[in-house]
Amino acid sequence: MLVAVDLVVLTVRNDRLLILTIDRGVDPFRGQAALPGGFVRPDEDLLDAAERELSEETGLSELRVHLEQLATYGHPDRDPRRVISIAHLALVPDAADPTAGGDAAAARWTAVGDLLDDPGRLAFDHHRILSDGVERARAKLEYSPLATAFCSEAFTIGELRQVYEAVWDTEIDPRNFHRKVSKTPGFVVETGATTTRQGGRPAKLYRRGPAELLHPPMLRP
Repeated sequence: MLVAVDLVVLTVRNDRLLILTIDRGVDPFRGQAALPGGFVRPDEDLLDAAERELSEETGLSELRVHLEQLATYGHPDRDPRRVISIAHLALVPDAADPTAGGDAAAARWTAVGDLLDDPGRLAFDHHRILSDGVERARAKLEYSPLATAFCSEAFTIGELRQVYEAVWDTEIDPRNFHRKVSKTPGFVVETGATTTRQGGRPAKLYRRGPAELLHPPMLRP
């Protein structure tokens, strides 16, 4: 039995939640869209394998990446080669377009909603893995400061709200959001700088605070 890693790599760009997909360059499912991933080498830790595949198949090796293990998938029919996959969730700030490598014939950012609405578009059981990864990200935004992983090192409250709106696929009242974020201990910390990159009056810049859990949580509408 073979062991592989698959990667649910999410980013937010232009107010949309995007997933990194590849076109498979080898059988099975040659030419079909899939999540990036590959086999674990005998001398590799699972996390090391996930980081290597992220670099080899997409060229996104220099990013600030939040990477965590998602789940294990081992249904007998998931892969004709009888492969168990340990999927990982990766969250990255808005990044440049990926560069395909390894067994990937092409790599691109794809709208998550388009793939969730089309279960047959991804190879293997990658639609299920994608669904699980998106739900993990949506849930963790409620009780952890993980949304900041989608932001640059310094961000505005408005930019943070856009992350929540994109991941949760819903509109959020700006004033209520600002109040909740500013009153949640340790969520964000002011940098002392401002920016006008969103237009209008200068907006304060923040960075992630020391909190590991949000109390009270940021509940989905």
